[in-house]
Amino acid sequence: MYDLIVIGAGPGGYVCAIRAAQLGLKVACVEGRETLGGTCLNVGCIPSKALLHGTHMLHEAHENFEKMGLITPEITVDWQKMQGYKAETVAGNTKGIEFLFKKNRIDWLKGWASIPEAGKVKVGDQVHETKNIVIATGSTPAPLKGVTVDNEAGRIVDSTGALALKQIPKSMIVIGAGVIGLELGSVYARLGAEVTVLEYLDVITPGLDGEVQKQFQKMLTKQGLKFTLGASVQSAEVAGDQVKVSYALKQDDSAHEISADVVLVATGRRPHVEGLGLDALGVTLTDRGFIQVDKHWATSVKGIYAIGDAVPGPMLAHKAEDEGMAVAEVIAGKHGHVNYGVIPGVIYTTPEVANVGLTEEQAKEAGRKIKVGKFPFMGNARAKAQFLGEGFVKLIADAETDRILGCHIIGPSAGDLIHEVCVAMEFGASAEDLALTCHAHPTVSEAVREAALACGGGAIHA
Repeated sequence: MYDLIVIGAGPGGYVCAIRAAQLGLKVACVEGRETLGGTCLNVGCIPSKALLHGTHMLHEAHENFEKMGLITPEITVDWQKMQGYKAETVAGNTKGIEFLFKKNRIDWLKGWASIPEAGKVKVGDQVHETKNIVIATGSTPAPLKGVTVDNEAGRIVDSTGALALKQIPKSMIVIGAGVIGLELGSVYARLGAEVTVLEYLDVITPGLDGEVQKQFQKMLTKQGLKFTLGASVQSAEVAGDQVKVSYALKQDDSAHEISADVVLVATGRRPHVEGLGLDALGVTLTDRGFIQVDKHWATSVKGIYAIGDAVPGPMLAHKAEDEGMAVAEVIAGKHGHVNYGVIPGVIYTTPEVANVGLTEEQAKEAGRKIKVGKFPFMGNARAKAQFLGEGFVKLIADAETDRILGCHIIGPSAGDLIHEVCVAMEFGASAEDLALTCHAHPTVSEAVREAALACGGGAIHA
């Protein structure tokens, strides 16, 4: 008899299992993949960051090495070696989780799970008894009507297939201008592919601050990506050595066609809950197929909890990790907490884009009186020295209390810089608190302080 069985060993599941074991519970984790870590570690966050890093180095070699006096022979790309580097990066991390499972005495139940009834988890032919179950089964790429993905063929692919193309395509069509599409699109653009992005909406990166969206699109266009917005994709068909995509422009319903070597379908993700037997159990789902949970991540069936991409909320690995730790605390009889108002988001392109809290548009729609402090990285000495002077930091604060409501960064190390604002928001800090905090010089973090100063008497270097 286990105290807890976690179904799924992705960021939410394995973190939940480890935290529960640390709290003294007898824990098992079910995972059907050959390795632990889920989508994020095996075919998502980590391998994509390896390719993003490798191709960023390629960009630096082509664009900036000579400016710094680094004269090198012609740089060429060995795609197989780059794929090997990606695989080694993934393997090192998956083995690390295996070690943590052994260290914390967590049983890995290898196989795919179903829940025949509350308190029981079936893996293969064996049924395991447990006091509690946490569903952490993650998500899968959302299908697009009229488009059939075949990762093995490598012509019409989703994010998994795009990470393992047999060769670098000369041209690529990306359907969807969200995080996944832009990250992988930028990888192949830096490798020399002609990349065209088709987006159904009239803006890229839906949900981001409006100023950031506009600046981001300009910067990506400068890097060679082409954008067609307001495009409703009707079909994608392999025709000889090309894939033909048919789409209609929403503004006039005009029909268009475009062809490329590879098409990447990056139209979002959906919860992966099939095969668990939730209908028979009576577990309530939302109209979008997510598992409905209460404030303690409990489902409608006693003893069954759910976290991560399987439940409503942003589909982010770190959100799943927070929920994993919190639900483990709840099951152990403690108080689990996740502050959903302070969950950062990051796009790992170059430049990086990061955000937390309210956008300017959201604050105004909510009737909040705000003040906005902005600072361009062109005024930051460290950023300029690294040829990273494009972009800005934008801080949103309450006009009356000065409390920080949100922050939006497009520029160098945005994904790291956002966290000092997260900590400030967690403690209810004001823009002035941030402005009065000494930041080391020369660092790109000074741009955050300058944006905070701009919410008050004014930035120094702008």
